[in-house]
Amino acid sequence: MLKTPASPKAPIAARKDYTASHHGFELKDPYFWLKDPGYPEVTDEEILGYLKEENSYFEAVMKPQEKLLDAVFEEIKGRQKEDDESVPWKNGAFEYRWAFAKGAEYRTWYRRAVGADTWDVLLDEVAEAEGAEFYRLGGLSVSPCGRYLAYSADKNGSERFTAQVKNLETGELLKDEIIETSGEIIWAADSSGFFYTQVSKEWRPYKVWFHPVGQTTDRAVFEEKDTSFFVHISRTSDRKYMVIRSADHVTAENHILALDDIAGTPVVVAPRRDKHDYTVEHGDEGFYFRSNREHKNFCVYRAEDGAFGEDRWQLVLAGDDRHYLTGMQAFKGLLAIEERKDGLDQIRLIGTDGSDAYIEFPEPVYEVGLGTNAEYAQDHLRLGYSSLVTPPTVFDYDLKAKSLIRRKEQEIPSGYDRTEYASERLMVKARDGVMVPVSVVYKKDWKQGSGAPLHLYGYGAYGLGMSPSFSASRLSLLDRGFAYAIAHIRGGDELGYGWYEDGKLEKRTNTFNDFVDVARHLTDAGYAAKGGISISGGSAGGELMGAVVNQAPELFAAAVLHVPFVDVLNTMLDADLPLTPIEWPEWGNPIADKAAYETIASYCPYSNIEAKAYPPMLVTGGLNDPRVTYWEPAKWTAKLRATKADDNLLLMKINMGAGHGGKSGRFERFREVAEEYVFILMAFGLAG
Repeated sequence: MLKTPASPKAPIAARKDYTASHHGFELKDPYFWLKDPGYPEVTDEEILGYLKEENSYFEAVMKPQEKLLDAVFEEIKGRQKEDDESVPWKNGAFEYRWAFAKGAEYRTWYRRAVGADTWDVLLDEVAEAEGAEFYRLGGLSVSPCGRYLAYSADKNGSERFTAQVKNLETGELLKDEIIETSGEIIWAADSSGFFYTQVSKEWRPYKVWFHPVGQTTDRAVFEEKDTSFFVHISRTSDRKYMVIRSADHVTAENHILALDDIAGTPVVVAPRRDKHDYTVEHGDEGFYFRSNREHKNFCVYRAEDGAFGEDRWQLVLAGDDRHYLTGMQAFKGLLAIEERKDGLDQIRLIGTDGSDAYIEFPEPVYEVGLGTNAEYAQDHLRLGYSSLVTPPTVFDYDLKAKSLIRRKEQEIPSGYDRTEYASERLMVKARDGVMVPVSVVYKKDWKQGSGAPLHLYGYGAYGLGMSPSFSASRLSLLDRGFAYAIAHIRGGDELGYGWYEDGKLEKRTNTFNDFVDVARHLTDAGYAAKGGISISGGSAGGELMGAVVNQAPELFAAAVLHVPFVDVLNTMLDADLPLTPIEWPEWGNPIADKAAYETIASYCPYSNIEAKAYPPMLVTGGLNDPRVTYWEPAKWTAKLRATKADDNLLLMKINMGAGHGGKSGRFERFREVAEEYVFILMAFGLAG
């Protein structure tokens, strides 16, 4: 095991008495003080001092590995094409593309008139990000007339975007500046202005406004008063309507507004009712709805224009236990459906002429989804594709020839030969008899039973399935003899919506048990030696990591918890946090429900830290993170260091100028991946 060095000394956080009472239970939390009462502003000097101590400790412990860290970083960076660019796409009278200049951390966006030779700069993210520790582009939308560019950016990781407007004819940046938005931008059909969504001080997107270009008085269009619902806006593919979606994790309500009648009132499509989730599209035959009203794996319905109300919906495509309908996009003459059939991604094309067909792909196991399809009337569909051994690939599917055209495959400049790698899919029996899929990839010279290290990744929440996709960074582990496995545990939706339901609320522990059972199987089957598995996960996957090291720490050689949601009980008891009310359908409401309190308390990683041996651990967080607040990783680290009965290394790194996703620059992110990999190599004694 990777031990704590004698020097430097690890920081020890102060303990301060704090007790709360809920449903007759006493909840003591000596590290409650790490939550700044002024959040989202963090100004408490004692808190900031502790976080800086932890960062200094991290840097001091990792310093002897600086050469290895640089080497791994250069490996990962060397697999990225420095002057990479996208496949161009057409949208009306213009073509668009993005490109990275050699060495640039951020993209530059371009456009040109169809048929022209010269590309004009649309937006230079590099210039926009100059002087900012963090930069993330949100919306980027050209007005229908082609004259204006509206875009939004976050410059501190708080996911509060500021929107601005640029005159593309003159290059002038207009005085229009809108703060505290969610980043989404939808133009009116006449280009007179655009819609955006305001976020509250608690970071809940809740109010839709219309901003007339060049003016200072915006008009309120829609407000969601239920604090458990978030609001998002989108545009139908035929550009006729804006869709205003209010939703939590299980219930949705959509309103539509014709983009050529912006003074109108949004019309509700189907009033919200508990656990009815649906999305809206519009095409040749009217409105399309993807809804779970008749099957948890969703069905697709159609209704004529103006025929709102669920009683007027006509079935187009039924979901069933094998076919999980995950998305849709309308085009001239067809409806493209994203679905999973027996857990495998599919693209299904349903024509207005009655045709119904699947697109065939070159590998038996892969991930695929609809890509950038900017126009309603196209002769092709753009798709994004990859597998465990195939780098991200852009395909155009020719609708007439019914064939795939490979437009781009991610280049690995330092070299990559897919024939040197192999993958397989396992089915592992969990303790309750359910079969859990596991994807594994390794170099072909890797041998089962050899005692080689294995890294196991998992997430298992919110119905977000982990696809068997390619990772260029991962090669730094595979090329050092690791096998890499992805556990497709319950809580995700890899095997349908029911797979998600079986890992939430009162069934949440299935997720943790699945992961532990997968790890045990991989050990017993010789994919890893006893105690020879490193693990990682982020956000809800970080919660997973905390839960499994509490349950079965002996299985793991190291654990990496990225922005981990480990303080589930305290967070779900705090209704003032922006994400708490919307999260109750996922985790339960321990404020109102004693049973939910007991369930969460039984597995909450922070609440269940014990005086026993834990594996070496690396924990990360972001000071400006609105999703998993900084104090969750901080409290976990403080309590674990004070409680655990071992001398294994425990490190924490808090990004003081970033949020949920860590560093924002293209190569800055790879430095953090390199830190994770070096920590794992240290745990296996492979750091040199």
